[in-house]
Amino acid sequence: MRTRTLTTLLAALALLLAACTGTGGEADDGRITLRFQSLAWQDESVKANKELVEEWNRTHPDVRVEYVQGSWDSVHDQLLTSFEGGEAPDVIHDASDDLADFAHGGYLADLTGLLPQRLKDDIPRHSWETVTFGDGVYGVPFLQEPRVLIANTTLLERAGVRLPTPQRPWTWPEFRQVTKRLSGDGRYGVAWPLKEPVSATLNLSLSTGGRLFHRDGDGKVTVRFEDADQVVPRTIHDQVGRDRSASASTLGSGGSDTLPGFFAGKYAMVPLGFSYRQQIEQQAPEGFDWQVLPAPAGADGLAQGVSPQTLSVAEDSPHKKEAVAFVDFLLQPDNMVRLALGDWMLPTGTRALEDPALRTPENGWATGAALAAHLRPAPAQSVRGYAEWKDKVATPALQEYYSGAIGMKELRERLEEDGNLVLARYQR
Repeated sequence: MRTRTLTTLLAALALLLAACTGTGGEADDGRITLRFQSLAWQDESVKANKELVEEWNRTHPDVRVEYVQGSWDSVHDQLLTSFEGGEAPDVIHDASDDLADFAHGGYLADLTGLLPQRLKDDIPRHSWETVTFGDGVYGVPFLQEPRVLIANTTLLERAGVRLPTPQRPWTWPEFRQVTKRLSGDGRYGVAWPLKEPVSATLNLSLSTGGRLFHRDGDGKVTVRFEDADQVVPRTIHDQVGRDRSASASTLGSGGSDTLPGFFAGKYAMVPLGFSYRQQIEQQAPEGFDWQVLPAPAGADGLAQGVSPQTLSVAEDSPHKKEAVAFVDFLLQPDNMVRLALGDWMLPTGTRALEDPALRTPENGWATGAALAAHLRPAPAQSVRGYAEWKDKVATPALQEYYSGAIGMKELRERLEEDGNLVLARYQR
């Protein structure tokens, strides 16, 4: 009796696992089912994604797409577990700076021979570089956002400062002087939310010619924290420690944490990702006048690094061709505009970026669209071991530097010496 019961339980468990395991599938009637894991989280974005899935399913009866909700908070570990367990979704929403190890590990399909020419032509080459590892293309970059300055218009006009435009931005020294002018009487010219300081520092440093990661002829990457890399962190450090034009209390904060103080007039400006405009539009008090300004420019102009959101296909998916067809549908120009508007971000596609809805001055869309041509792959894009370097070396070192606990010399030593020890383990 025990043997029979155990056998029955094992059989039931096997059926349950068969239903839950693996990418995609094919129903008894021959219809293919693809699983699409989306990381959309804002109501508008979730709605846009689900509507597009429904539209696909209505017009493609032989290939059904199942919408699966994921989370940015846990996507890396969740994907790694699903890859190793053979349970990865067919179509995967992620960010380009999370793809390198998955691509090198053989978890993502090389899309080189699967992508339609329309899609390859519509998305600029520098965007494709963010998803290219070795000779393969392991995702489609589709949404991107520059860092911008969200400014209290009333405070800037009252101070009589020149308002920058993409055609005539502030330089980094000018930005520092402006924040000093905007400070006083309990108010700071800027609040830097640097709970995650590495991405902001590295990406903005492209404007000053910073590179940080240097690759030799053999492909080996080393960290060199040179003069051009030091302009942005030195500016932030001096605003906090010398000028008192930046709030020290926000250095450990996330972007959303600074908004109450911004609305209350405590901070005249906050550097944020472009998509934060949605929260500001929804949460700002009635009559609060704000606008979007470009980040400061350096020796390389308005250049800054980005890690676009991406759509990839699992290597284990038995229906790669159908999965790519669904990605192509999602990223038709009109659909890409819908996704961009839902996330308050910019599309990578050149045709979508020309849409009038993304060129209006309202809520800073026109300023963001003007910055799109200056976006470049984030410096760490293809660096293996970046995640460990960021968490164990760069984040604590930058946090200590910005708080004044260490100086520039020690910051450089830690980023280079400790950082190169970490990266060396991934390049043997």
